[in-house]
Amino acid sequence: YAPSLPFQEAVPTSSVWHAYLDESWDYDTNMVVEQRGEVNVLLVFAGLFSEIVSSFITTLLTQLQPDYQEMSALLLFDQVNIQLVLANSTSLGNITTSGADPTAPFTLGGSLVFMYLLWVVSLTISLSTAFLAILVDAWYYHYMSPIPREPHVCACI
Repeated sequence: YAPSLPFQEAVPTSSVWHAYLDESWDYDTNMVVEQRGEVNVLLVFAGLFSEIVSSFITTLLTQLQPDYQEMSALLLFDQVNIQLVLANSTSLGNITTSGADPTAPFTLGGSLVFMYLLWVVSLTISLSTAFLAILVDAWYYHYMSPIPREPHVCACI
């Protein structure tokens, strides 16, 4: 850079502003490249973690509803036992039943619901982290956009 005239070092056309902008551009570029790399790693990790958690949620979701196949099999077992007792002309009191009651309300264990809620909260946090990482990455992109102004104005920003 050409040296400035004496007592003209801080005027808007001085070379100090160009030197400052070049140095700050190098510093900002290095900082943003490093931090964008970290944000991208966080974004990949959050995406993979979300995929794993969502597979756990879908697996656990089948346990949060009644198993109608098992209920049908147990009731069919009871029906066959009743028919065997009637065919042998024995007392109905000697029937071994499965104990399945189709009219009983379906209840969930507290630990199962708690685990499901933990997985859903974990997925929500993971997706929120991924969303914030995308916003930060977009902010880094706009942070490095050049500002077409006079060098002394850009240096003050």
